[in-house]
Amino acid sequence: MKILQINTTINTGSTGRIAEGIGAVLLDSGHESYIAYGRNGNPSQSKEIKIGNALDNYLHGAKTLLFDRHGFGSTRATQALVQQLEEIQPDAIGLHNLHGYYLNIEVLFNYLKEREIPIVWTLFDCWAFTGHCTYYDSIACNKWLTECHACPKIDKYPRSLGVDQSSRNFRDKKRLFQLPQNLHLVVHSQWLLNQVKQSFLQELPVHHIYNGTDLKVFQPQQNKTDQLVLGVASTWDERKGLADFIRLRKVLSEDYSIVLIGLSPAQIEQLPPGITGIARTESVEELAKWYSKALCFVNPTYQDNFPTTNIEALACGTPVVTYDTGGSPEAADDETGKVVQKGDIAGLKEAILSIKNKNKEALSKACRLRAEVCFDQKERYREYIDLYEKLVF
Repeated sequence: MKILQINTTINTGSTGRIAEGIGAVLLDSGHESYIAYGRNGNPSQSKEIKIGNALDNYLHGAKTLLFDRHGFGSTRATQALVQQLEEIQPDAIGLHNLHGYYLNIEVLFNYLKEREIPIVWTLFDCWAFTGHCTYYDSIACNKWLTECHACPKIDKYPRSLGVDQSSRNFRDKKRLFQLPQNLHLVVHSQWLLNQVKQSFLQELPVHHIYNGTDLKVFQPQQNKTDQLVLGVASTWDERKGLADFIRLRKVLSEDYSIVLIGLSPAQIEQLPPGITGIARTESVEELAKWYSKALCFVNPTYQDNFPTTNIEALACGTPVVTYDTGGSPEAADDETGKVVQKGDIAGLKEAILSIKNKNKEALSKACRLRAEVCFDQKERYREYIDLYEKLVF
């Protein structure tokens, strides 16, 4: 097979690494692999195709900011991509994260309708079936069930200065995303599967494939610190719970240290005493060391699908404490983590203390076993290859 994937990034961040991992398994299985991407990235094993340039990204961002038409910029860049698709003639196309100021969904989906080849679209959030936002559960908005309008998150990513075209965007997406005749969706969590089944995408075939992690890189190491509480995020924005870590610091004993990875320099400077901030790292080996050191991994996320960080922590033998948000609780079970209601700082503290009072070695073994059984990256990516082969042959 000749498979071409499209994503915002290549071999960086969670979505970029997933596309890269699928490409690697394709190559190992004797297939051809291409990855087209719009923004930053790292060298890939697959054949790389850059979509547009920095100016395209900037103009797309301006169109979003001024006119609330995210996903409808980058026309020329997407037309150039379509020309390359015609030259390559892939047997199937894998779509990943389509938002991010780099792709025109109208140009792309009109082309996909004409090609009539299998399309496998992995949804990482809810953007595909809303008129604006990527997540709505943090404010309990249900407008997406009927038709978005008067969006309460218009000032959030993808931010608009005040123009609200959420109703128009909703109708356009509903029309465009039902054009291809052989479109299959993939979701990483049961939570997102349930959301899709209530959306205008509900008639499309949906496949549930849990995300996986590299069990050779992320594995327990002999450097545990019983008093270390760890948080990791690619971007520490409001939804990731940075403010809740600061609140947690006030109620958690000084015997415990808190380390947060992925912060910007400005965020690091503003941290209170007792919290150590570390900038984002591309080194998975360094991340694995921190996961292994920690007593527990705390993920106070307010909106999420299926955070990769949760399963990376489990693979390193570290229990997960997470808010009851989206599919985040699905990573752990009763033996490998604790689920706390959003904003319950006292609950976070009690969960940490509960893990401390248990036998860490027993917990570590259970965490690692769960990662091996449920979240082996190669096994999960093999499910993608099986799906492609089923659709192509």
